[in-house]
Amino acid sequence: MKGERAPTRAWNALAIHPGDNVAVALEDIGSGAKVRVRVEGRVTELVASQPIALGHKVALVDLAPGDAIVKYGETIGVALAPIAKGRHVHVHNLISQRGGRP
Repeated sequence: MKGERAPTRAWNALAIHPGDNVAVALEDIGSGAKVRVRVEGRVTELVASQPIALGHKVALVDLAPGDAIVKYGETIGVALAPIAKGRHVHVHNLISQRGGRP
């Protein structure tokens, strides 16, 4: 695909725990690009519906308001709005439950 970089590895996002519903981008991922997620030695694919910056989260499943955001097997926050699979997950659509925040 024009404009899509050749992959630097077999995956470009990582989920640590099989119960995670978000993965962390290991490189900048463009809108419409394949997100290749590695979890427990397996790689699955989805499509990014918007840009995902290096180090940011991408939704692995559709999330509804109030759903727990699970990263590294731990609840890190709650969805504030609907978040579709493949969308960017960050402070604009979740409330953190880490670092002493409500």
